[in-house]
Amino acid sequence: MTDETRSREGKAVGQGTASGTAVRGTMLGAMFLMATSAIGPGFITQTTVFTAELGAAFAFAILVSILVDIAVQLNVWRVVGVSGMRAQELANSVLPGAGYFLAALVVMGGLVFNIGNIGGTALGANAMVGLDVKIGGAISACIAIAIFLSKRAGIAMDRIVVVLGLLMIAMVLYAAIVSGPPVGEALRQSVLPDDIDFLIITTLIGGTVGGYITYAGAHRLVDSGITGPERVREITRGSVTGILVTGVMRALLFLAVLGVVAGGVTLAAENPPASAFEAALGEVGVRVFGIILWAASITSVIGASYTSVSFLSGFSRRLEERRSWVTVGFIVFSTAVYLALGKAPVTLLVLAGALNGLILPVGFGIILWVAARRTDLLRGYRYPKALLVVGALSWVLTVYLGWNSLGGIADLL
Repeated sequence: MTDETRSREGKAVGQGTASGTAVRGTMLGAMFLMATSAIGPGFITQTTVFTAELGAAFAFAILVSILVDIAVQLNVWRVVGVSGMRAQELANSVLPGAGYFLAALVVMGGLVFNIGNIGGTALGANAMVGLDVKIGGAISACIAIAIFLSKRAGIAMDRIVVVLGLLMIAMVLYAAIVSGPPVGEALRQSVLPDDIDFLIITTLIGGTVGGYITYAGAHRLVDSGITGPERVREITRGSVTGILVTGVMRALLFLAVLGVVAGGVTLAAENPPASAFEAALGEVGVRVFGIILWAASITSVIGASYTSVSFLSGFSRRLEERRSWVTVGFIVFSTAVYLALGKAPVTLLVLAGALNGLILPVGFGIILWVAARRTDLLRGYRYPKALLVVGALSWVLTVYLGWNSLGGIADLL
């Protein structure tokens, strides 16, 4: 998105009915950009596998992860939104060079995950209409590229993530209703679980607010000009709603799979989500799963590409002016690697996941430092102490996640 585009979108954030509609549309887009960035191929597989492993007790892990995710995103959206500065710009203001380090981590992780996201679109298209995986991946990449090359790229992106996000939720809701899960038992175990697995909880948190996902919605606000202390109420509502959209999707997917496994079905090891939908809906379930997987993957391609490039473009005016083309290049490179390999590089995906565990405490720590010590960057805004305390407690958990990630990186090197 160019400076001219950003200026054009920023001017829409004014007074009157039309501008109010523009603000609501952009806020909705930012919410769903964050949510759909988190809902990717890994999200679907993780939720299915963990549900099969823990059964109804997985509801507790979902609830805890949602609460922690809200605490993280409340702080990230508020600091970035009030300051009007992207995360890497804030980092460089706090510690010169820190922004470049943070950007390197985000872009590296975003690039590798984007290869996996392209692979997800290929598998989704194959399950949906039987397309060859390479052809499906290439066509999906072309669709994502067309969005960023459109004259009103920001608006196009906002609308596509909202539409596909709602489509995914509607289809998973249908599967959850048909599978007939034990809802009462799931509700009981959300607060009184028979089994608690902290590793699963930390994995869910890292997958929902780790890496580029942390900043997707907040950077969209900055690019749209919805910033400043006077926007706090909208920023807060947007951050919470975005996480709740992700939580609703995970909860519905959990219930859909729970209904299947509670009925005694053993999921296929090679593709647990597809087998769950097939067991719930019959042959049509495979097609439904294909649509859900494709929608989840293409929106993650959009989110990963947009957010990763937002970290690069802020360092150079020339890159900012050619941002759409840089984003296209990011997608093309990801697709080329996928097509060359024929599949997502598993080792690199694990390494990128481990790097995500490092990005969260580093980036979030800087966000909290700005909130506590750099009111000059917040335009004089007095940051709520209660929110800062909640954020600090959540940061401790992100440090634990990061420590685990170091072990994962050491195993791979």
